[in-house]
Amino acid sequence: MGDYRYRLVNVFTVAGNIFSGNPLCVLEDARGLDDETMQALALQFNLSETTFILPSDKATARVRIFTPDFEMPFAGHPTLGTAHVVRSLTEAGDAISLEMQAGVIPVKASGDSWTLQANAPQWRVAEAKREQLAEMLGIDTADLGQQPLWVNTGSDQLVIPLNSPDAVVRCKPVAALLQRYGRVSDQRYLAYVWAKAGDGEIRARFFFPKGEAITEDPATGSACANLGGWFIATGTSLPLMCTVHQGDAIGRPSRLNLRVDADKRIFVSGDVIEFGRGAITLP
Repeated sequence: MGDYRYRLVNVFTVAGNIFSGNPLCVLEDARGLDDETMQALALQFNLSETTFILPSDKATARVRIFTPDFEMPFAGHPTLGTAHVVRSLTEAGDAISLEMQAGVIPVKASGDSWTLQANAPQWRVAEAKREQLAEMLGIDTADLGQQPLWVNTGSDQLVIPLNSPDAVVRCKPVAALLQRYGRVSDQRYLAYVWAKAGDGEIRARFFFPKGEAITEDPATGSACANLGGWFIATGTSLPLMCTVHQGDAIGRPSRLNLRVDADKRIFVSGDVIEFGRGAITLP
């Protein structure tokens, strides 16, 4: 197949710390790679997501997103991180659009701070009872806050508000119950928990499977967008802005900025730092 260049970037970084944020691998030009090879490369790099840049007749570039186990229609930190790479590879400037399975996503930059506009949200009430969700998360039922909802602004996720940051910290999900109550498909089951941590501040964690184990994401842009959808669904006063603190529990602090305007448009932003570059040779 030839040589394929890639870049490693960290997304939703904190104050220029190169070891903060969520890591991402971006293949600069994925032409010639079939689905099986893309999936194998994502497993090889073994990050939460690996993206592959392709030509597009609808946007600045077409992007495919793979976890080590399956392809994703949309994800936040891959969107911002890939846009950062696309800008350096093209003359598109600071306004970029990326074609994904979930649709064309507009992305803008101010320096190395990137902002995406998410799709309009869809939502539905979680079928699991509050007691079941609390048992799934390893916390008390009293720790649960307002209405848990399934929200989709590009990726369907279970959004669960909790009553305090302490409850967010205490979550210890039970794998079998997460698979039962947080199930999206045979391979995808997940939960996004969050709580207000002060004026305009939110503490959040995102749990998902990696192989047979449950792991935690340092920063989840799609879930941050879905949190914006949750605010819309529950009639929260708009406009609103907040900073989401994620990743601290696993030693990978990340900061995501969420804005929902008066027209119910959802924007997620964060800083991107390039970490390294390399190339692989495929036979």
